[in-house]
Amino acid sequence: MTVLRIVSYNIHKGKTALGRRSSLLELSAGLSGLKADLVFLQEIQGRNEREHHLHAQPALLAGHLHMEVAYGCNAIRKKTDHGNALLSKYEIIDHENEDISDHKLEQRGVLHARVKVGGHRVHCFVVHLGLFHGSRIRQVAAIIERIKRLVPEDEPLIIAGDFNDWNEKLAPFFAKELGVHEVFAQTPLRLDDELPRMKVSFKRLWDTFSFRKLMETEKKLRYQRIKIPEISLKTLPKVLKHLQDPNELPPPRTFPAAFPWLRLDRMYHRGFEIRSAQVLKGRPWNKISDHAPICVELALVKPQAAA
Repeated sequence: MTVLRIVSYNIHKGKTALGRRSSLLELSAGLSGLKADLVFLQEIQGRNEREHHLHAQPALLAGHLHMEVAYGCNAIRKKTDHGNALLSKYEIIDHENEDISDHKLEQRGVLHARVKVGGHRVHCFVVHLGLFHGSRIRQVAAIIERIKRLVPEDEPLIIAGDFNDWNEKLAPFFAKELGVHEVFAQTPLRLDDELPRMKVSFKRLWDTFSFRKLMETEKKLRYQRIKIPEISLKTLPKVLKHLQDPNELPPPRTFPAAFPWLRLDRMYHRGFEIRSAQVLKGRPWNKISDHAPICVELALVKPQAAA
């Protein structure tokens, strides 16, 4: 059985958490130490004509790590561009970047790459969704449509990246439509949610002075099966809360890296068994980017052989 070590990381355009200097050397060293098979990167710069030490980051990292690379350019500026990238120790059969931008202020895309793993095809989707809830709903719908159209149900897939879904509204819709599972939801080894004392105190304060407990109780209500295709985007937000499986744990806290509180970064899978999942906290990761990376081990299960 093939076991893959997979990392997903928003690298903040190759700059430190505060954006004061390049973090590419530390990033390269950190990723090299992880010995990952697949690396899903967001906010990676393909071009920087202002600061040449930040130029061609996908090729630079791939060269240092001796991995193949696919880059999807999304945000194009006068002297820079950035987007998503996939680094792979396995052969990248092909790749395509689909523009899923919802408005002119944010350029977003999903990078879809097919990777040959031990004679099998694995579909990899690198995702970075928008900052606005309405945009994320439409972007998730576009990703679901692409997967249903281009990925056979018996072929394994991995979807990872920065979903910006801090209020955890889209995860149930995503999982229901595609039959995927968030890797932290039921993993046998989960190393991510140990809260420092200050966080625990803040959480207790929040529980006391808000409706959090009421919301938690509502989540434990019976899991209802609703036919998503019959629900319009206008009514979708009203029914999303009813799709959450109460037996599943929430995604991990990954932002900000120095004090992870928000659950922004996700990884979903289909066709794998989860061996372990963890958020990489502390040094050097809290200095490299404003997000903390997630590192997961997945075992490939009965995939279809590649032609």
